Amino acid sequence: MSLQNLHGRVAFVFDEINFDVDQIVGVKNIKITDIEELAAAAMKSYDPEFHDKVKPGDIIVGNHNFGYGHPHYPPMRAMQHLGIAGVIAESFSPGYWRGEISMGFPQVSCPGILDLVKRWDEVEVDWEKNEVRNLTRGTSLPIEPLSFADREMLDAGGLIGYLKRPMPVS
Repeated sequence: MSLQNLHGRVAFVFDEINFDVDQIVGVKNIKITDIEELAAAAMKSYDPEFHDKVKPGDIIVGNHNFGYGHPHYPPMRAMQHLGIAGVIAESFSPGYWRGEISMGFPQVSCPGILDLVKRWDEVEVDWEKNEVRNLTRGTSLPIEPLSFADREMLDAGGLIGYLKRPMPVS
C-alpha cells in the first residue's frame, strides 16, 4: 500500500487554541456507541447544517494544540462517519495525535495553515512533497513530515494493520 494524498474541501476551521475535540459531539454524548447517533450529534453547536454540507474526503482545520484534553475517540469516529478524511492543524496535542494516528486517521501538522485556508477552499495534502496546497487560491505551505512509524501506521490503516502487516525478510 501507499499512503494516499488527502484531497477535499475545508469543511470547518476550529480557530480556538487548545481545542478539545470532545466539544464536536458534546461531552454529554461522549459515551454514545451507536455511530449513527454519535454522528447526528456531531457539530450541532458549531454548524447545525454541517451534516448536509460535508462531503466524503473533506478535511477539518485546527489551531495550535488541537485535540487538547483527554483523547477520546468518539468525536473523530463521528467525523469520519460523516466523511471527514483527516485533520490539518497548526500543531496537535501529543495524546490526541498518537491516538488518532493509531486509529489510522490522518493528521497533518502545518504551521501557518490558518492563514492559508478559508472554509470550503479545496486543499490537497501531498505526503511525498510534504506540502499542503490550497487549490482554490493557488498557494501552498510545507507540512511537518510524518515519522517513519506514523507514516507506516497510516499506510496500514492504523495500529492493528501495522502490527499485522507482513514483516520484510532480510
